[in-house]
Amino acid sequence: MNVIIVDDDRLVVSSLNTILETDPEIRVVGSGYSGAEALHLCQRLCPDLLLIDIRMDGLSGIEAAKRLMNQAPKTKVLFLTTFSDDEYIIEALRIGAKGYILKQNFESIIPALKAVFSGQRVFGDAIIDKIPSLMKSNEQPNLSDYHFSSRELAMIRLVADGKSNREIAQELYLSEGTVRNYISSILDKLALRDRTQLAVFYYKQS
Repeated sequence: MNVIIVDDDRLVVSSLNTILETDPEIRVVGSGYSGAEALHLCQRLCPDLLLIDIRMDGLSGIEAAKRLMNQAPKTKVLFLTTFSDDEYIIEALRIGAKGYILKQNFESIIPALKAVFSGQRVFGDAIIDKIPSLMKSNEQPNLSDYHFSSRELAMIRLVADGKSNREIAQELYLSEGTVRNYISSILDKLALRDRTQLAVFYYKQS
């Protein structure tokens, strides 16, 4: 996989390069030190994945990721930061980031990159533990306002539990294609982008 690293701390960028170079499946194709550089590099190099810090001077990592998802939706974004800040976590979830892990968990960086590249979403243990309480603290529309069927509600719950389409299909005795269609319809009804945002929506109702 081709990866771009962006952090305003040059020592962090150098250290991340060293860590990622130990894995033959990962190729660091560029590195930068600001949100603006992240956008420029991604537009020019079209990486599979952007590993970016959240808090940077000027254009923040969050804002850069938000723009990138509109300009180059195929590039996946993984936030790597020292901040387990509630506001950042919610915003990362809201914009549809594929992951959010803490720099302190350096041993998790390569597995997290591979998981995101394969289509999974990754949130470090410290982040996952916070999500339910964060979601409850925000005002949300009531799930009953959307008049979902019992089957749609079951799917929302299973997606929130982290089940794949195949696992949902097996549990509800449906085909994977039917599950995909249901989930697509649910996302449209809620005006959500992806399964992560759907899971967040469910948590907010719990």
